[in-house]
Amino acid sequence: MIVTVTLNAALDVTWEVSDLRPRTSHRVLAAHERAGGKGINVARVLTFLGHSPLATGLAGGPTGRMIHDGLRSAGIRTSFVTVAGESRRTVSVVSRDDGDATVFNGLGPEVTAAEWATFVGHFATVVREASVVVLSGSTPPGLPQDAYAVLIRTAAAEGALTVLDTSGPALTAALEAGPDVIKPNAAELAEATGCDDPVAAATELRRRGARTVVASAGPDGLLAVTPSGAWRAAPPELLSGNPTGAGDACVAAIASGLAARAAWPDVLREAVALSAAAVPCAVAGEVDASVHARFRQEVRVDELAPPLRPQNATASPA
Repeated sequence: MIVTVTLNAALDVTWEVSDLRPRTSHRVLAAHERAGGKGINVARVLTFLGHSPLATGLAGGPTGRMIHDGLRSAGIRTSFVTVAGESRRTVSVVSRDDGDATVFNGLGPEVTAAEWATFVGHFATVVREASVVVLSGSTPPGLPQDAYAVLIRTAAAEGALTVLDTSGPALTAALEAGPDVIKPNAAELAEATGCDDPVAAATELRRRGARTVVASAGPDGLLAVTPSGAWRAAPPELLSGNPTGAGDACVAAIASGLAARAAWPDVLREAVALSAAAVPCAVAGEVDASVHARFRQEVRVDELAPPLRPQNATASPA
């Protein structure tokens, strides 16, 4: 079983406009409203891949109930812990003219220490049946900075592999817990290390505790630095559309590959294809099946020269 964790679940609102121009009014051509947050989007894509993931996290208030009901309607199993605060909403404005998306992310509810302790205990029970755990997105106010580190250690104690997709202090604080895979984008990679060279930056994050780093370069594909080697994977062509859900699709492919114990070149080929297949879709968590089928045959994966081995690196299935 793959478990996805969304500590800051949201109700995602997507508005489509013909083109986005500042300081003027717009007519909304289409509107979409659905349960979201990065881990929830990952669960949707895992379902497309044939998995039956379990989505857990924190949700509260009427918005939290809408999130839960939306997931249930989509056929996704849930095991959320209820908090007193109101879950957040996000608004994405997508321009049909060029496919660009402008996103407004709410902070989320203030989570108390008691609510966090309840979730940690709940997670320790849920993770016992998991082979892979995906931890995605921001953390809501009130959670400790090492929240993801706590969950990574708990998952590891039960033998589950972990995939972490977050940024800023939440990412750096989690590294010492030894996540099996982290998935920063190029900007997050540079922010975390102060290094502009992606391979050197990824190697540095492995030195700090991450076993594998899969870094997104947006439309240029992925870089992976792993215990067994380093690769670049690139799509055969660029697609226009909404890139909002591409990173979550990538994480879903990584989690699926880990669950299958697939070789890294195969995981990366699938991750690039699935990421590209998310771009033509108006909302995150959806993929275009025809693009996915075509791209997975055409993605190019090139092995790089062996990166420097971090001094504290240990053998890992990831």
